[in-house]
Amino acid sequence: MTDAFDAAVRAQDGQLQADGLAIWVGSEPTFTDRSAETPEWVSEALGGDKEARARQLLQRLAGEHPGALIVRTLGRQYRGEPRARWSYGLYFRRDGEAVWSGPPDPLLCAGDDTASAAAADVHALLPGIAAALSASGWAVAEVDAGAAGSGRLLCRCDGGAPVVDTRARPELLRDSVHDHPVPEQGAEDALAAAGDYLVVLESRVVAGGDRPVVVVDLPAFAAVDDFLVFLSALQSAATATGLTGLVLRGFPPPVDGTVAFTTVTPDPAVIEINMAPAADATTFLGWHRRLYAAAAAVGLSPQRFHYNGAVTDSGGGGQLTLGGPTPLDSPFFRHPQLLPRLVRYLVRHPSLSYCFATDYLGGASQAPRPDEGTWDRLRELRLALDQLGRVAAPSPELLWNSLSHFLCDTSGNLHRSELNIEKLWNPYLPGRGQLGLVEFRAFRMQVSPEMATALVLLLRAVCAMLVRNDVVPDLAFWGSELHERFALPFYLAQDLEQIYVDLAAQGVALPESVREQLQPAVRQPVGEVVRPGFTLQVDAALEFWPLLGDVASQEGGGSRLVDASSRRVQVLLRPTGDAVDLAAWELAVNGYRVPLRRESDGTAVCGLLGVRYRSFKPWRGLHPSVPAQDPVTLSLRQPGSDQLLRVRLHEWAPGGGGYAGLPADAGEAQRRRAARFVVETLADAAESDPPRGTPSYALTDYTFDLRCLTD
Repeated sequence: MTDAFDAAVRAQDGQLQADGLAIWVGSEPTFTDRSAETPEWVSEALGGDKEARARQLLQRLAGEHPGALIVRTLGRQYRGEPRARWSYGLYFRRDGEAVWSGPPDPLLCAGDDTASAAAADVHALLPGIAAALSASGWAVAEVDAGAAGSGRLLCRCDGGAPVVDTRARPELLRDSVHDHPVPEQGAEDALAAAGDYLVVLESRVVAGGDRPVVVVDLPAFAAVDDFLVFLSALQSAATATGLTGLVLRGFPPPVDGTVAFTTVTPDPAVIEINMAPAADATTFLGWHRRLYAAAAAVGLSPQRFHYNGAVTDSGGGGQLTLGGPTPLDSPFFRHPQLLPRLVRYLVRHPSLSYCFATDYLGGASQAPRPDEGTWDRLRELRLALDQLGRVAAPSPELLWNSLSHFLCDTSGNLHRSELNIEKLWNPYLPGRGQLGLVEFRAFRMQVSPEMATALVLLLRAVCAMLVRNDVVPDLAFWGSELHERFALPFYLAQDLEQIYVDLAAQGVALPESVREQLQPAVRQPVGEVVRPGFTLQVDAALEFWPLLGDVASQEGGGSRLVDASSRRVQVLLRPTGDAVDLAAWELAVNGYRVPLRRESDGTAVCGLLGVRYRSFKPWRGLHPSVPAQDPVTLSLRQPGSDQLLRVRLHEWAPGGGGYAGLPADAGEAQRRRAARFVVETLADAAESDPPRGTPSYALTDYTFDLRCLTD
């Protein structure tokens, strides 16, 4: 299967290349320590051994890219955090050639991450750097900062002369960007914007070390070629002075189609890797296979096991970003009707939103769909899309101005949107807002590099299809069906199958090997009962947890408070033989008789029902008078039979008590889940109480809500 899958990846790359369609893919995989229960691996961004583990991961990634350079840049900073979080970056050439062969960052030195780097004299480096830059045609002057153990160079590469009068230009004495909080608008380098590159060298202790080390604070270089010239000068000077270790930090280095920059940063409960964009799916797959292997080698996992055997993703998500080799070469600009068509296609097909999503979904989530806002916004979105369709070639500015008001959450936050365009052509995000990027934020962290790549193939195939043809010319209005019908995996599977049909009809079909990688995301079994005459399947369904409190009041943090106490399962009855009259079957849930919805899976009739209930009572949440409804009991009587099948769905160990620690592996997690699905058969249905009728207010077309019945 691996050979067939790899061949499918290469085939799609070849097809898109033949079509002249360049779709680069970036990703943000997240990993956790699934065996740890300390705050940094459960809820907090920082603390414990997380930074040390990140350095171990970076060491292994650096080993996969000989000649790469480590740069320690600024990470995120949220309200209430005194400094930006740490961020370790790996800068390398895409062609495999070395970008750096000078002294390594000390964290790469085995056994002692400060090595012998403290022996070098900072001032011994300055003349060598200046001479090498001057030989390349740069103008360089030393800045007298009057500080021992440090030195500063002001450089220009545009033919201008650097002005080093510190009294007239006090900004030449600025602190490192690492020494103060990040401004709300982001870190900016006003000197570099004017063509002045201020390079600061000093001897200081860095994170992870206990002795001083030579540190170079990088300015915000604008062009890759200029940065590489500077690196060459620094490399020759550092080598000539015998320096054995060197730390580069500061502003992130520039990138283009020839170089890549991958960063390792903290986020609540996980380590996040912001992968450099891959030019094709083959590269994406190769990079991710090496990343997953490196993460496993340092004890990090893409999944999390819970005490009761439930399995979730790492908790940090697995976003994917589409773009091009340069901003203006983005497929969304080269084919300007692609984005409006993509918005309509995504709204039409909820499976793209929900099959591969995180546990937290809905209008108050981190990544709401465009149609999970207010009704009037959806009507205005339809008008905006219609207007864009009347323009033959909408400009980047028009695309941004037309859609940015709708691709956001209810508070207007552009970052919190399933289809995130804050880096498409955003004039309000200096330096990184106009990159031609569209990010899919709702995706969970995929369990394997193959599953992640299969999702990439799906997205790129959808985009290739929409470049060719406007498959969905009008905006769908799902109304309440969005969170009722498409909460059930049965309908999501049907919807995903329709996408496969669309792709095949437009000449961009996904091979079976790709669809098989995606299939586990569609159905998550809870348990199954097979008896003569029928099969009863219970699968996990989706739930849309509400936000607690005011949306805007929680915008400043890295996470928000929701009521996650509700659960939903799908009950699917597959009669066999002649017993297909669903009205003759008697299904009860917690003693209430409920009707089954008649459906067909393409081969046979089946009965379907969603069951919603409160799985635990939260310390703070909605509906304080609704207790935990555990276990949920399903009772099924087959037509013409005196027997009664009883299935109990337990949230915890049926006998009560605690578990002996977290599951050690996937097998142990599965055994705990299986133990919570308890099946028994009563020989005489008369031994049980007859089911009660179900009040209409507890039923929708697709779901029976036990929370409405708390007697």
